[in-house]
Amino acid sequence: MLVNIPFALIGGVFALVLTGEYLSVPASVGFIALLGIAVLNGVVLVSYFNQLRAHGLPEDRIVVDGAMRRLRPVLMTASITALGLIPLLFASGPGSEVQRPLAIVVIGGLLSSTLLTLILLPILYRRYGGTPRVAK
Repeated sequence: MLVNIPFALIGGVFALVLTGEYLSVPASVGFIALLGIAVLNGVVLVSYFNQLRAHGLPEDRIVVDGAMRRLRPVLMTASITALGLIPLLFASGPGSEVQRPLAIVVIGGLLSSTLLTLILLPILYRRYGGTPRVAK
């Protein structure tokens, strides 16, 4: 689940560089919020994988079925957060210099984190999260 932290940081840093914003206190607060959402998405996915494992599903089906069944909750969490921050992204009035870096970090980080969570996290879980294999 903690592997989602670098996934989120990649997008947040890239979004700041792409837009020319600086790492400021509001951007740092955005990183804190972003990391919480990214870890939550990882918890949703990995806990469901573990639930399927407890029900005795075969190893090859755990990741495929779990990722397909948890696609909607992960996408809804990320998209609702990103859509809620779009007004902050385009704000131009007083205080927008505080709001914009926060929105840029969170939206950029959510894009990368969600994509990498849905693609790489199942692969990593299948490789490292399975039942330990005993050497013969």
